[in-house]
Amino acid sequence: MRARSSIALLHLGVITALPMALAAHAAQAGLPDVVEGVKPSIVAVGTFQKTRSPPFVFRGTGFAVGDTLIATVAHAVSQPAQGESPETMMVLVSVPGAREPQAREAKPVAVDRVHDVALLRIGGAPLPALTLGNSSEVRDGTAIAFTGFPFANAFGFHPVTHRGIVSSQPPIAVPSPSAKQLDSSVIRGVNTGAFVLLQLDAIAYAGQSGSPVYDADTGKVIGLISMTLKGSKDAAVGLATGISFAVPVQYLVDLTRGLR
Repeated sequence: MRARSSIALLHLGVITALPMALAAHAAQAGLPDVVEGVKPSIVAVGTFQKTRSPPFVFRGTGFAVGDTLIATVAHAVSQPAQGESPETMMVLVSVPGAREPQAREAKPVAVDRVHDVALLRIGGAPLPALTLGNSSEVRDGTAIAFTGFPFANAFGFHPVTHRGIVSSQPPIAVPSPSAKQLDSSVIRGVNTGAFVLLQLDAIAYAGQSGSPVYDADTGKVIGLISMTLKGSKDAAVGLATGISFAVPVQYLVDLTRGLR
């Protein structure tokens, strides 16, 4: 009887553990599918100048949010250079089957420098839009991923995905990128005080600003990579790295509403 009971308990343990193992396997297989769905919406944001070498210089990452609208961070939006060979904003778009990305002119249509979010309008066919989530429902410990172009000026048009969790949601004031951009709206924002950012345990590098931070299970965007708090130097890349922060998606949602 004892032997039969032991066998029965063993079978019960196997039966109980099987769904848990299958669920763990499904969770592991889920992110590759999510990333595959996100990539066609990711673009490289930069500037183009015909007489420059290289003509296109990366400034950050963007992603489609509807129609021909591209979301990115405000500090990736440049002021057009004037002169005999003017500088224009452009995005690089992935084209299925093509070896090289397609360049499209981009024009800023809404910029919020207080919260570091911006919207660009591009020409050509619409890209598949990512779904915007609700950042107010985000909890510490939420599994996330973000896709963008780290060190794109060196590595080129190859989207890279990092994953991690939301480790905290601290109130932080986002500094203005330069004194030239200290307009009245920025000054009002600084006077108003800090707002909540998403602190991540995954490190973002130069070029990944503007990358969508999305729920690793659903692909819904909950924020945009904004900045990294510089710390000790990374021996591999020789650049300062540290804790990364994302702007909650609610500020991007507010910006899109303003265009309707």
